[in-house]
Amino acid sequence: MEVLHRDNLELGGFAGLREHRLVTDSRVFGRQKEPGTWDGIGNFVYLADARFMPRGETHMHPHREIDVISVMVEGRIAHEGSLEHGQEMRAGDVQVQRAGGDGFAHNEVNPDEVENRMIQIWVLPETAGEPASYRLYSLKPGAMRRIYGGPKDQTETHDSHTLIDVGLLEAGQEISVDGPFQIYLTAGSGTVDEVEVHDGDMARGDGLSFRASEDTQLIVVHLA
Repeated sequence: MEVLHRDNLELGGFAGLREHRLVTDSRVFGRQKEPGTWDGIGNFVYLADARFMPRGETHMHPHREIDVISVMVEGRIAHEGSLEHGQEMRAGDVQVQRAGGDGFAHNEVNPDEVENRMIQIWVLPETAGEPASYRLYSLKPGAMRRIYGGPKDQTETHDSHTLIDVGLLEAGQEISVDGPFQIYLTAGSGTVDEVEVHDGDMARGDGLSFRASEDTQLIVVHLA
């Protein structure tokens, strides 16, 4: 089991945000893969931990043949774009946009005078040419929620063999996953295979056993 510490990585960013990139997969970034960052697993290829400056925004930009997942950790976001323009996200919400063959354009805006925090994840779709689509999920305290992946014969999530679960666990709660995993903590702390991890730590290995030491928000990527 390995641990990657966000604060050991270079702080970058663009437009109105500053971010640490923890996953920049070689399949997408090639020679531009950032030093110290990890590859993903399955079709998971990118993870950035971003803070938007007061009134900061990404500016409108397009995506095609990529699934873009936004996990709100602190504050709120005003979503603009070709999918669900005008939607608002608050802490505990997760937005999933499938660009597919149609593609989409979006701008994520911090409408407030204080910084916010959002995790952005990219996953490559398994089938090219899918229609663009949008889903929004709200997390519940004390539970994990599947926000991405699953078979084609269900409509709760965008289908994929790459599974992403996001949760708000309470102190003492435990979760486990068989097979390869990557986990990222965005609040709180806990133990992964008896190794202590905190907000801003990413861990990877084969067979996850996690126990929350306090109230914790976390993202788990694994395979079906």
